[in-house]
Amino acid sequence: MSERLQKYLARSGMASRRAAEDYIRAGRVSINGEVATLGQSVEERDEVRLDGQLVGGHVRHVTLAVYKPRGVLTTVQDDRGRPTILDGFRDLPGLHPVGRLDRDSEGLLLLTTDGNLTLQLTHPRYGHQKVYRAWIEGGTPTDDTLDQLEDGVMLEEGLTAPARVDRAGRGVYVTLTEGRNRQVRRMLEAVGHPVTRLVRVRIGGLWLEGMESGEWRELDERDLHDLLHPELTPQNVWERKSRLTQERWG
Repeated sequence: MSERLQKYLARSGMASRRAAEDYIRAGRVSINGEVATLGQSVEERDEVRLDGQLVGGHVRHVTLAVYKPRGVLTTVQDDRGRPTILDGFRDLPGLHPVGRLDRDSEGLLLLTTDGNLTLQLTHPRYGHQKVYRAWIEGGTPTDDTLDQLEDGVMLEEGLTAPARVDRAGRGVYVTLTEGRNRQVRRMLEAVGHPVTRLVRVRIGGLWLEGMESGEWRELDERDLHDLLHPELTPQNVWERKSRLTQERWG
């Protein structure tokens, strides 16, 4: 039975579907020794390789936590030659970003070779929280504005899901369980508070702390457990917030 190559790569755990398509377009995937093309089908008996590494069988996955700097793209490659988050990791086949941070935003970003992990962290049905520290214009948000942000903001594609919003010095913390394009920026702009700086400080149970812009570290088993099983709820997340993160971001 045949299936689309990008679906096969995602099912193997080598990449997300989107990253798989980028790899195919870049000529990094081969089928039986021939460079593959987007939309091509593959059979189980075919030999599929990504950057020369055989796809299938047991794979030791790698997951990295990266402090994405401002001005860096969250993509596999850029046809305009702009810096991307993967520029320093080209020797790790199948490594791809887990979700996105827009070019002007910074903070915690995960890179992984595990497509299943990507699915768990990005699909809305799993409800994994992501926390953003936003510096804003327009003064201190009123209670009515916070209520509006928490109840949902009408964007071009529809109403946003319920969120958690807490005031902070010169801005707010926003906790989301969905991940629309530039969502925090668009939500805050819609209520009259354009964002001047945006830093993602938490994904699941993993905090951005002890890292400077551009730094990265590989996650161990404890990190991965904390990431997927944070044991945090919207009611107690701020009480459990790490001291270092609180001191750094206010």
